[in-house]
Amino acid sequence: MINLVLEMFTFGFLVRAVVVGLLVSLCASLLGVSLVLKRYSMIGDGLSHVGFGALALATALNAAPLAVSIPVVVAAAFFLLRLSENSKIRGDAAIALISTSALAVGVVIVSMTTGMNTDVCNYMFGSILAMSKSDVTLSVILSLAVLTLFVFFYHKIFAVTFDETFARATGTRAGLYNLIIALLTAVTIVLGMRMMGALLISSLIIFPALSSMRICKSFVSVTVCSALISVCCFFAGVVISYGFNTPTGASVVLINMAVFVAFWLLGKLRPGLNMARSG
Repeated sequence: MINLVLEMFTFGFLVRAVVVGLLVSLCASLLGVSLVLKRYSMIGDGLSHVGFGALALATALNAAPLAVSIPVVVAAAFFLLRLSENSKIRGDAAIALISTSALAVGVVIVSMTTGMNTDVCNYMFGSILAMSKSDVTLSVILSLAVLTLFVFFYHKIFAVTFDETFARATGTRAGLYNLIIALLTAVTIVLGMRMMGALLISSLIIFPALSSMRICKSFVSVTVCSALISVCCFFAGVVISYGFNTPTGASVVLINMAVFVAFWLLGKLRPGLNMARSG
């Protein structure tokens, strides 16, 4: 296994992919805890479909994919939040409305320009070969910005996650911090799409948070555990992908699923173990 990892790191594109992937996985797991607790975890799936539409538009215009998709997805995140808060269309219905519309637009653009080629498959299912040096530089900068903002606003994010009504009553600008969460999520989704694909990127948000919640109880412990799970699962998925020539995104998701099952079983067994020790 060690020889396999050392061999993998002799390829520059794999080193770039692992660096970006670990940072994006870390960002997604930290934001995922808040999104899951706020019952808004499927926003990642919705924004990834918007990202696909934006990437299709960038391809048609021969523009830089990240330069087009990031502002479009950020705008969609703000619109989705406002639509959910200020209209009769709420939650999953608003996400479904935005995601299916954007996906349809992307498919039409692709069919009228390049056709359903390899690039489109890469956007849908991810490709570790999709990261250019310029993409890596921009992705690292934006990932570090997301992590910095999350740490800086951690206490406010914690407040609006657990009791938004009480946070508003104490003077916290809950709407502003919800927008910050949406902004950070949108940027993370776009950065991860190139590697995980539009159909799989939401797994980086959902699985680590759900896994850590099986055994951890406090917000801090869940957040830390989620970050560790996400980073380890991504690295293991990349190694398996390289060793067995399997798709990177799918390999990462399968590892996350296996960890979730293991943590779920551990959570089920834990009460019995505590009772046995007390007896």
